[in-house]
Amino acid sequence: MVLGISGWLGWAVLSPITPAAQTFVLLRPGYGTRRIARELKNAGVIRSADAFVLWHSFHRQRSLKAGEYLFDKTADARTIHDRLVRGDIYVHTVVIPEGFNMFDIAQAIEDAGLGKAQDFLLVAKSDTSLISDLAPEAKTLEGFLFPNTYEFTRTMTMHDMAAAMVKQFRQVATQVGLTTDVEQTVTMASIVEKETSVAEERPLVASVYYNRLSKKIALQADPSVIYGELLKGTYTGALHHQDMQTDSPYNTYKHPGLPPGPIANPGRTSLEAALHPATSDYYYFVSNGNGHHNFARSLEEHNRNVAKFRKIAFRR
Repeated sequence: MVLGISGWLGWAVLSPITPAAQTFVLLRPGYGTRRIARELKNAGVIRSADAFVLWHSFHRQRSLKAGEYLFDKTADARTIHDRLVRGDIYVHTVVIPEGFNMFDIAQAIEDAGLGKAQDFLLVAKSDTSLISDLAPEAKTLEGFLFPNTYEFTRTMTMHDMAAAMVKQFRQVATQVGLTTDVEQTVTMASIVEKETSVAEERPLVASVYYNRLSKKIALQADPSVIYGELLKGTYTGALHHQDMQTDSPYNTYKHPGLPPGPIANPGRTSLEAALHPATSDYYYFVSNGNGHHNFARSLEEHNRNVAKFRKIAFRR
């Protein structure tokens, strides 16, 4: 009998299995050894749940780690047991580019297979305690979900993911010296981020908006109008003349001053530009058709630049 059991255990533990395809197994926190063994057996990556449990009983000093595991190579139960002991879990890479808003981030989370976009949005819109010490007036986490490449696991909650992004924001904010007027600075940085992708232009774009603020001239920032429509769910993918007439607090054509909060999540260079704008006497800017902008001191000069841009756009 002893020989028979030993032979069976050796076969069940040491005989390798090749998964039919990429196989993911999610072992949640709180699962006991028997539940883990059943999940692995049901996924077809071990031969016997009982043998796995017995093998683990010989190694009780080594705990099995919760997480999501990918099985796509031939392996025996002993190798799989070792992986679970090491916590060799599968991570999902989520890339958050500069200028993504919370809606974009929520979709990126969903596309990475980490949960529903709506669940992340719920956290982003409500869990302001994550940033309340720096921005006590913040109504959402918009602006504080720092752009970066993150590695998340399926055992992390949406709160955990948002907290990781806010933690990264805090680190960068400290590095650039952002300690006062945090929400106003981040709001300005978010507008600058959406207006230009050219890093060296950002201090000049910031100077335009600060100049307009100082003269109480409406910012007339299209990205803020778009964001107001995103919040209402009315954005159609393009701005039209009637959109500039909407009575939204984010309509910077109708309401002078900054919008109520950030409209996206700015990167480091936009935060630095908002903190240290260029010194200029510009009040206008428009695309030059080549990815950069032409800046103007007067409306007449600006109108000439707009005419040039329209000619370039028409030729294309």
